[in-house]
Amino acid sequence: QVQLVESGGGLVQPGGSLRLSCAASGIIFSDKAVGWYRQAPRKERELVASIGIIDYAYYADFVKGRFTISRDNAKNTAYLQMNSLKPEDTAVYYCKTRRNGSDYWGQGTQVTVSS
Repeated sequence: QVQLVESGGGLVQPGGSLRLSCAASGIIFSDKAVGWYRQAPRKERELVASIGIIDYAYYADFVKGRFTISRDNAKNTAYLQMNSLKPEDTAVYYCKTRRNGSDYWGQGTQVTVSS
């Protein structure tokens, strides 16, 4: 059974930082692409960043230079380091991976950027 568990969200002031974690079980992250998505109230879920099998990273324009995606294969965990956070980054953040044509999502972690 594949399970993804996100953690690390919270309330942070504008300009602050958070690191999100996505711990996987029932699946090996090292040979899978992993993506971080977010969904703000009344908005569609959108891709924030992804990391491929050879660790090629993609970033949406709105996070380039501020967010960094990475993974620790030994811990079977992916991370999203978020710096210089803005109020518009407020959303529920989800990680996702895919195996055999099926998508697997975590339950999400809330990130709120507010003074």
